[in-house]
This record gives sequence, C-alpha cells and structure tokens, in this order.
Amino acid sequence: MSSLDLRAEILRLKKEKNAIILAHSYQTGDIQDLADYVGDSLGLAYKAQETDCDVIAFCGVHFMAETAKSLNPNKTVILPDKDAGCSLEASCDAKDLEAFLKANADKNYYVVAYVNCSIGVKALADVIVTSGNAVNIVNQAPADRPILFVPDQNLGSWVAEQLGREMELWNGSCHVHMEFTRDQILDLKAQHPNALIVAHPECTQAVRLLADHICSTEKMIPFCRESEASSFIIVTESGILHRLQKLIPDKEFIASPTHNCSCSNCPYMKMNTLEKLYKALDSLEPQITLPEDLRQRAEAPLLKMLEQSKN
Repeated sequence: MSSLDLRAEILRLKKEKNAIILAHSYQTGDIQDLADYVGDSLGLAYKAQETDCDVIAFCGVHFMAETAKSLNPNKTVILPDKDAGCSLEASCDAKDLEAFLKANADKNYYVVAYVNCSIGVKALADVIVTSGNAVNIVNQAPADRPILFVPDQNLGSWVAEQLGREMELWNGSCHVHMEFTRDQILDLKAQHPNALIVAHPECTQAVRLLADHICSTEKMIPFCRESEASSFIIVTESGILHRLQKLIPDKEFIASPTHNCSCSNCPYMKMNTLEKLYKALDSLEPQITLPEDLRQRAEAPLLKMLEQSKN
C-alpha cells in the first residue's frame, strides 16, 4: 500500500472508530503530519484527559500509552508497536524502587517520578513530573520531607540546580541524551558559530553547561520562534526538528550528532510506522490494559501533576 493510500485508510479508520491520534514530537514526520495533536508528555497527557473519542491511538512509547490509559480507563488505547519501550523507563524497575522505599521507610521520601517510567513506578510516586513542568512541581513539594527523584538523574540534577534544593537521584538516564558529548557540541558550535545551543535537561551536565537555553522539547518551539537568532543547534532526539522546521520555516535547525551516530534517533520512538498505525486502528490491537487497582494508584499522582502544573 502506498503512503498516500495508507494516509487515506488511516483517516477513514480514524473516523469509523471515532479515534484520536496523538503523536510525540520524537515520532517520524509522516506520523506527526497525520496526528490530531503533536506534543511532549505533558501536552499529550492533557489531550488524553480531555478527549471525548472512543479510541486513543498513541504514537509514542509504551509508558505514554499507559499514561493515556490511566487517565481514560473506559477508552480503548492502542499503541502501534507494543515493543516500543524506553531505556529510561527500563532503568527504574518498580520492584527495585519498592524495595528501596521499604528499606528506607524511616526517611519518608517524597517520591517525584518523571513521567518516563512504568505504571508500577508511577503507582509508588507522590507526584509525576515532565521535563516541561518539573521545576514548578518540585517547587511545590513539601519542605519537611526529603525528595527522591526517579528515574532520570540528569533531569533531577538540573531541577535541583534551578531550585537550589537537595534531592536524592535515582541512577537512571535516557540512552539517547547520554550519547551527546561536550566535544561534539563544541565541534558543531565551531562550524556554526552564530547558532544558539538549545538542549534538553535529560542531557548530562557537561552538555547542559554549553547550552544557551535548556528546556523541554515543547518549550523549544516558542524559544526558537521568539529568539532573534536565525539558527539553532538542537540537542535532543531528532524528531523535534520536523516540527521546528514546519512551524518556523524561516530559521535553521541543526541536529546534534551523538557519540555513536551522526543523528540522534531514539530507536524505540521510531518503531511506530504508518503501516503499524493503520493495522492498529483496523484491529484495535495492540491494546493497553492495566489492572484497575494499579491504574487507580498511578492515576492519583498523574492528576496531582496536572492540577499542580496549573499553579
């Protein structure tokens, strides 16, 4: 089936199934162009919460589809590729976190969980954060409890730097953002001396120190649009460049290479394709299913995040 036919069939099935297509900014351009909404984890969580459709086709990775299901227990949530996982999610196993919390029960940790984690980890958290709202949410954490930030140590250290607040950090990270190196960014800056460096807070501190601006993928769009600069070195997963070039066509966006590759693709994000999206909408499989008790425990910190992010 040609790409044009696939697009037409996906749109037909979307209407037939009363579905909404949500896509993360790290998805391929053809999926982004077909989606009803493209954004980062916070924006997608809001859209998932607000939708009145019967089916949510989530083009992202597994934990994102779980988030949508947590907020929409009575809707069908499908993920085009059931194996689209996340290295950051894998770095924090729910059983390991539960064992750690039990062993340190006397410390009464306030657990702040980055949304890039499993439903089991979310269920153990006091509140969820995204890269876009982490500083705001952690700033609202109770002052009389020590904070345990899971699973991303890089995002956690950046938040701690912004707030001047001590936190204990889980030893987890995103394999894509860990691949960006200081030397490669400096080399790229030498080639494009007038470009501003815009980095995601999941990058290491060595890379963050080189950045002109640090923010979530979604916040990169208004920053680049409003900046007087005309070119930008983007230090995050390369999928965001499609949105940036589409929304701000008069500016130049340069993908930062990683240690292992001249690009910066997340292999898990790129597992979803138009063909898999078509098949998922046709069969309503693979579906995301969650035990109700676990879903309810994970929903509470998610809703707390959505409420506190308005403050």
